[in-house]
Amino acid sequence: MTKEHSPDRLDVKAFAKAGGHLSGHDTLLKYKRLAEEGKGLHPDLRVDWMADGELRTTHGMDGQVWLRLKASASLPLICQRCLHPVDVPLEVEREFRFVADEATAEALDSESEEDLLVLSREFNLHELIEDELIMVLPVVPRHKRCPSAVKLASSDEDFEQANAQKPNPFAALAGLHKDKPPAE
Repeated sequence: MTKEHSPDRLDVKAFAKAGGHLSGHDTLLKYKRLAEEGKGLHPDLRVDWMADGELRTTHGMDGQVWLRLKASASLPLICQRCLHPVDVPLEVEREFRFVADEATAEALDSESEEDLLVLSREFNLHELIEDELIMVLPVVPRHKRCPSAVKLASSDEDFEQANAQKPNPFAALAGLHKDKPPAE
């Protein structure tokens, strides 16, 4: 008998024991928090993902529950250099070790190199996928090479010419200083 695993309510331990594999191709609009970051979203944008569960022997302990996650998406954002749309590829490939409870995760977190999560019988894999994709969002999205020339000057020639034609207000003060006789 094969047990059907659901990404919305995943029994992580049973999934790992079975050496389970899940994959999917969801619309980006299903991931609400990630979609809020995007500009110009449309239903054709997808999040492709796959997850594998396994039991490993680590740290001298048998039967450690592990989950390997791969996810990718392309999110339309605004280039902060040229202010035009840019499709930013997002890629995640991570492994997580599951522990019994929050206290164990907190105690092991500082000494552990791997990412620790709390074991659950109703783990929401889609939330983990969304969290991981949000964490790889660039702080400053931009094109590798902008499609149009980026104006790097803060002012234009007309502004500079108008400034050059105005008399310097301190020049008049300098003139007053020259006409004043020296103090005795």
